[in-house]
Amino acid sequence: MNAEQKKGRLRPTAKDSALACVLAAACAGNLAAAAGELHGTSLVDPFQDPLHVRPAALDTGVALPGDSAPPACPMDDRHGTDAEHPLTLDRAVDLALCRSPQVRAAWAAIKVQAATLGEARAAYWPTLNASVARQHTQTRYPDSPGASTSASGHTGYLSTSWRLLDFGTRAAQREAAGQSLVAALASHDAALQKTLSSVIGAYFDALAAEGGMRARDQASQLAQSTLEATRRREQRGVAPMSDALQAGTALAKARLAQQRATGDYRKALSVLTYAIGLAPASLAAAPIRLVDNELAEPADGSELQAREAMNELAQWMAQAQARHPAIAAARAQLAASEARVAAARAEGLPTLDLTGNFYQNGYPNQGLQLNRSQVTTVGVVLSIPLFEGFARTYKIRGAQAQTEQSEAQLADTRNQVLMEVVKAHADAVSALGNLESSQTLMNAAQASVASSQRRYAGGAADILELLATQSTLADAQQERVRCLAEWRSARLRLVASAGALGRQAVLKR
Repeated sequence: MNAEQKKGRLRPTAKDSALACVLAAACAGNLAAAAGELHGTSLVDPFQDPLHVRPAALDTGVALPGDSAPPACPMDDRHGTDAEHPLTLDRAVDLALCRSPQVRAAWAAIKVQAATLGEARAAYWPTLNASVARQHTQTRYPDSPGASTSASGHTGYLSTSWRLLDFGTRAAQREAAGQSLVAALASHDAALQKTLSSVIGAYFDALAAEGGMRARDQASQLAQSTLEATRRREQRGVAPMSDALQAGTALAKARLAQQRATGDYRKALSVLTYAIGLAPASLAAAPIRLVDNELAEPADGSELQAREAMNELAQWMAQAQARHPAIAAARAQLAASEARVAAARAEGLPTLDLTGNFYQNGYPNQGLQLNRSQVTTVGVVLSIPLFEGFARTYKIRGAQAQTEQSEAQLADTRNQVLMEVVKAHADAVSALGNLESSQTLMNAAQASVASSQRRYAGGAADILELLATQSTLADAQQERVRCLAEWRSARLRLVASAGALGRQAVLKR
């Protein structure tokens, strides 16, 4: 025995070097993979989803009901701010769906739940841990200096564990994670429908405000021409001075209404700007320009066809209960809560694990052994929870309470969705009925103005009658535009309230 062996010094063997090389290579591989992820390379692609939990929707996108492809995000930055590219409804929908914070948050929630499902599936796989350390151990005996020892070397540790059997804990957790992922996907669809309904309402409100502003502009121009005609009649001595004064008052009133209509239009544009996800400052820099003929008069017979195509309220409510994504998400959350109750109960039952350990030159958190050693252990461990201080009882009760909460949320979501359907259906029926009435009012007001102008020119009518008919015409024009906007908005919002609105339906409006 040589001097180094007497002192208990251990030199690294070939196995030590090999283990160190393997661990170093693993560390280098992890660093390279991390670097590849940061730089967008494909080094980590094989390890992105080894358990296949990522839903296909994250790669292909989510298509709206009735559509064959997901909405396309506009690539340019004009956003309907110039005359050559006015903001159409379908473009406003695309901008809103691509920029909505609610939609982005729901999209991120899908990724979160997919990762949770991956964790639940990973519980079926074994775990492997390894460690290597360089140590120096020195033992001194003050009364016997010759007996002092010192040792330097490597220690290695390798352990594995594999759960072979439980009583449903992992299955229940996997079921809960899967239902939560289903709920996240449905919640994303619900966010899309909510965004569609919001942007459609904002778009047609802006169109109605623009139509009202134009109607008030025309009324102001008509009042200006009436004042000029009255002044000419006054100069010829045909009309008294009071007629010119009343015409001037009507003009001032028309201009005030024009200013208010302009303010309402600007406010509606601001709301639309927010709905499609643009910065408020962009409205001042480049105001949105809407399509001129978006509220064109419907073709003959189209109102009757729309009335015949309008389903009964019971059909819309049945469709919403069967298809609305918000209700589907609430149902999935209830199923996930029920699975968590089963998981909480199963966690208090026995488990069976297969374990294996390999120790070289010592044990973790202990000093280096003087002699080289290798220890291997293999065993089967049966764990039986006997008493947890009543924690299991309260955990089960908490899970059951969450299930009751999910049941109440499902009922509340169903009531909210059906209430929205009822309101949207009533709005659509009312708007459809208002179309015919507004057209009748428009025709009557135009005829009254034409008759009053002829009568006033012939001296058979006074200025009050003429101004009254002109005011009625301005109101009729504004009501006609409003009724057209309300009808087109209401029928699309009805489909969105039922959870079945797609981009193709928007294009076929």
